[in-house]
Amino acid sequence: MTKSQGQGMSGSTAGETAAGAVGGRFRELYGAEPQGVWAAPGRVNLIGEHTDYNDGFVMPFALPHTAVAAVSRRDDGVLRLHSADVAAPVVEVAVDSLAPGTDKNWTAYPAGVVWALREAGYAVSGADIHLASAVPAGAGLSSSAALEVVVALALNDLYALGLDGRQLALLCRRAENVYVGAPVGIMDQTASACCESGHALFLDTRDLSQRQIPFDLAAEGMRLLVVDTRVKHSHSEGEYGKRRAGCEKGAALLGVDALRDVPHADLDAALERLGDEEEVRRLVRHVVTEDARVDRVVTLLEAGDTRAIGPVLTAGHASLRDDFRVSCPELDLVVDTAVAAGALGARMTGGGFGGSAIVLAEETDVDAVTEAVENAFAAAGLKTPRVFGAVPSAGARRVR
Repeated sequence: MTKSQGQGMSGSTAGETAAGAVGGRFRELYGAEPQGVWAAPGRVNLIGEHTDYNDGFVMPFALPHTAVAAVSRRDDGVLRLHSADVAAPVVEVAVDSLAPGTDKNWTAYPAGVVWALREAGYAVSGADIHLASAVPAGAGLSSSAALEVVVALALNDLYALGLDGRQLALLCRRAENVYVGAPVGIMDQTASACCESGHALFLDTRDLSQRQIPFDLAAEGMRLLVVDTRVKHSHSEGEYGKRRAGCEKGAALLGVDALRDVPHADLDAALERLGDEEEVRRLVRHVVTEDARVDRVVTLLEAGDTRAIGPVLTAGHASLRDDFRVSCPELDLVVDTAVAAGALGARMTGGGFGGSAIVLAEETDVDAVTEAVENAFAAAGLKTPRVFGAVPSAGARRVR
């Protein structure tokens, strides 16, 4: 393993160290021990991109990288927030004053969770919170969902709300959709809240039914690498909204509730019905074929034919690049270079326009693939990408 592949990995010892550090800093900030420490992971999406807000299928798994929160409840209507990752003092706000659109800073994510819980009728009367995250921000690995879920889980425990992972995920999505104002689907929050170690999560985003699919690459002599390109193009948010609106237009034109209702076998006929709506045709084609790719990966994994998912991943990238048009030169460079260097498959992961790609490779090919990608970035005059192994890890949990 090269140094870059090992960076950011964390096991139980690292998790205990992080919990201790966050708890110690909480004590310095607030003058008392926290009532507990919780962790929630970022995620990698193995397959199923831009399908979640189309009521489709996704297949994420949790990373070992987590957001960690030391938290104590308050009963005086005050919410105090601090992050080890932001150079700013403690932010204090009255919970009664929380309202969508009033916060454009990082604090909108944890505050939005408090707002969503209270709006849903849960008597959350305040908290002291200190956060630290090892999930790379801007890398398409759901750092914001990890922040939301870790706060939601902590408050669920401290206020004895009795909510399960699915309910917490729904509340966190509402916080991000309404309070933060980001039109995300349900995948990221569900992955952070519900994933299990050694498994990928097959999620139907319409009814939120879940199946844990065994995904142990090490046992089969393979590795999944995450390649963080370290770039994020500024037009991503507006373009995301345009594509979501285009998908909704496609569903309306086809007379279905969501694009997941268009059978793969009927895709050609559906595209014919869309006539000269070329942009909508491309979006529809991606979503319908991507749902089919998720189904194919599930079938292959359950049959024990893990290596065969490689070409499915690469086909998914081509669809995201050519039909959905959310890739970028840096992501394409990772995928093309990795496959040419012998990887089994590769694709962008996350919303696109930068962020990360994933690469499935034989263990014996990892160093050669990594070197090829790093050399390609150097030749293109790009910053060296961050490369690390992705191990399916546990979802949100109390750690202290």
